[in-house]
Amino acid sequence: MKKKCVIIGAGEFQLPLIEKANELDYETHVFAWEKGAVGKDISDYFYPISITNKKEILDECIIINPHCVVSIGSDLAALTVNFVSRYLGLSSNPEKVDNKATNKFSMRKAFKECGINTPSFYILKEENDVKSSWEKKNLQFPVVVKPTDRSGSRGVRKVHSVFELENAVELAIQYSFEKTAIIEEFIRGKEYSAEIISYQGKHHILAFTEKFTTGAPDYIEVAHIEPSGLSKDNTSTLEPELKRALDALDIKTGASHCEFKINNQNEIWIIEIGARMGGDCIGSDLVKLSSGNDYVNMVIDAAAGIQPEINENINHSAMVRFIFSENDLLLLDKIKQDNPEIIDKIFLKNNINSYTSNAIVDSSSRLGYFILKSKGRSELERYLPRKLV
Repeated sequence: MKKKCVIIGAGEFQLPLIEKANELDYETHVFAWEKGAVGKDISDYFYPISITNKKEILDECIIINPHCVVSIGSDLAALTVNFVSRYLGLSSNPEKVDNKATNKFSMRKAFKECGINTPSFYILKEENDVKSSWEKKNLQFPVVVKPTDRSGSRGVRKVHSVFELENAVELAIQYSFEKTAIIEEFIRGKEYSAEIISYQGKHHILAFTEKFTTGAPDYIEVAHIEPSGLSKDNTSTLEPELKRALDALDIKTGASHCEFKINNQNEIWIIEIGARMGGDCIGSDLVKLSSGNDYVNMVIDAAAGIQPEINENINHSAMVRFIFSENDLLLLDKIKQDNPEIIDKIFLKNNINSYTSNAIVDSSSRLGYFILKSKGRSELERYLPRKLV
């Protein structure tokens, strides 16, 4: 009899997970809204249930009796994964991780309590309290305003004045599920992330990623590249700090995506950690292409109570570029003509030509992406965004 794998979510970034579970000969049971569920057609069983409907999914999983429950790249899905896994007695993180790893206020508090270097912050639940609250805080402009409980650059703004702050807080509250905004100290420096697998409380860093965004005010991701270009001195200092941050959130098992900045004084600032793989093809594609580690397989293994296998022998390079405009499509055409062997994957949304004139307001409204691979980073750097943020 086949082992059974429950997968929470069926969007485009979930496809590698469903494909991997199929490859590993699991019987796949996939839960998601039917609209946009591109993974429906490659799963053994599909359940048109929202990933946030934890109780209904649990009721089905009690009948299914799976060996593991998994998801990649979604905080909301991770909450359901942990809820169902804990009830069924499967490998999972403790309940206190749920809030710490998905709510930016709870996360900041946990970091501060453990002495982790992280931006100063405060929260607001009502936009009309902005001015009076700001005057009581010891923060200086610019600051970054975010919803406390969303990802994917939704509702994020960098602001330089109280007037801008009021508008940004209003926007963040609109995006927030709990109708709360967090105002954070703006940390200058380059943005990076670390992709980590944990098992039984031990953490292993698989890759460091350099991040490129549109910059202020929206900070929408334009590209990611591995390796990050960080020096060995940087990474040797980073590793124990990142592991301390994971312990501060009580993360014990599965994937983690740790975002951080390094400023001109070489100080490390932990920005956010998700108890999940990095989205935007980082975990699903870039880690394997650059390091040889099959991160998706590791996530399934950890969820099934199997020690993930670590490969430390491969050191290649990979990057993803996101499509915002016709210029990005022209760049892709040029790569196809001049250097087609470095192209690993292309994803374009349906009817992309009708979207190219639309504004990109967050990561979900980007038009597609392409992934490049090479033995060395220098070959890919020419295809990074010209405006590096």
